[in-house]
Amino acid sequence: MPNCDKVTALVSASLDHSLPLHKRLAVRLHFLICVWCQRYLTQVRFLREAVREHPERLESAESPSSTALSPGARERIGQALRDDRR
Repeated sequence: MPNCDKVTALVSASLDHSLPLHKRLAVRLHFLICVWCQRYLTQVRFLREAVREHPERLESAESPSSTALSPGARERIGQALRDDRR
C-alpha cells in the first residue's frame, strides 16, 4: 500500500486525468486507514472548484512579484517539481 506522499501525488494526478484501476484501488484502500489523505482530497477538490467558480478573483490576487521570476528561477522550480513527481 502506498504511503501518504504517494497517495497525495496520486490524488493530485487524478484531478487532471483518470488513474489506472490498480492505483485508484490503492488510493481507496489507503483512505480506509488515513483520514488526513481523505481531507487532502476534500481540500483539493474545494480549491479546484473555487478557482473554477471565481477565476477573476485569482487573477486580481496576483502580486507584481508573482511574474517577476527570472527564467533561471522558473527553470529551477520546474525541475524541482519534475523531480518530485518521480
